[in-house]
Amino acid sequence: MLRVLAVDDEVPALEELAYLLRRDSRVGHVTTASDGVAALQEMVQMIGAGERLDGVFLDIRMPGLDGLDLARLVGGFPSPPGLVFVTAHDDCAVQAFELEAVDYLLKPVRAERLAESVRRLEAASVPQADQVHDDVIPVELGGRTRFVPQQAVWFAEAKGDYVRLHTGDGSYLVRASLAALERRWAEAGFIRVHRSTLVSARHVSELRFEGGRVLLTVGTETLQVSRRHSRQVREQLVHQHRGAIS
Repeated sequence: MLRVLAVDDEVPALEELAYLLRRDSRVGHVTTASDGVAALQEMVQMIGAGERLDGVFLDIRMPGLDGLDLARLVGGFPSPPGLVFVTAHDDCAVQAFELEAVDYLLKPVRAERLAESVRRLEAASVPQADQVHDDVIPVELGGRTRFVPQQAVWFAEAKGDYVRLHTGDGSYLVRASLAALERRWAEAGFIRVHRSTLVSARHVSELRFEGGRVLLTVGTETLQVSRRHSRQVREQLVHQHRGAIS
C-alpha cells in the first residue's frame, strides 16, 4: 500500500485532501504538512528513519518555500517520491511536466479524479520494467491547457529550448529538452533516430531503404534516420515488434 505526504497551507483543503486519500484502499498511510518547509523536514525525517515515501500531493502557491521549489529539492533525493500537484491554478502545468510530475490536479478536488492520480502514482511506484506507460503532457494553448497522452505522440522534434510533439490531431510545442524526453520515455518505446528527432516505435509502420538512406513511415509522415543511428534503430524496431507478437 502507498505511503504519501499531503502538503497545503490552507487547513480546510489539506484536511479534505487527507480525508479523501485515507478513504482510498490503495493508500495505507497519510502524513500531512501545512507548508513547504514543514514538508521538507518531514521527508528528511522519514528518509533518516528508513521509512518509505511513495508520493507527495503538493500545493503550488504557498508562502515561503512554494510547491515548485520544494519539488525541485525533492528531485535531488536518491529515490524521490512521485509528485502530484494539487492546485487552484492551471498556469503551472508545463513546469510540473518539466519536473516529471505524475499528475496535475485542479481544485476543488473530486474524489474520482483523485482516484486516477492514486492509480498513476501506484503505477509509477512499480519497478520500471513492469510499468504501464500512460504519461500525459500538458500543453499551453492560448490560455488553455491541453493534456496530450504520450501514446498519441508519433514523434518529437527538438526546436531550440522547446520540443514539438507530433500527433494525429496536430503538433504541440512544449518547453522541454529532447534528451529529457528520451530518458523519460525510453521504456515506452521511443527511439532516437536523429540528433533532433525521437520516434514512437508503436507508430512506425514501415522501414525502407531509398537512395542509400533509411526512411521510416511514422503515422502519416516519412522521417529520415541519420547514418549514426541507422543500425541501432533497425535493431530496436525489430526487437520491439518481435516482442509485441511473441
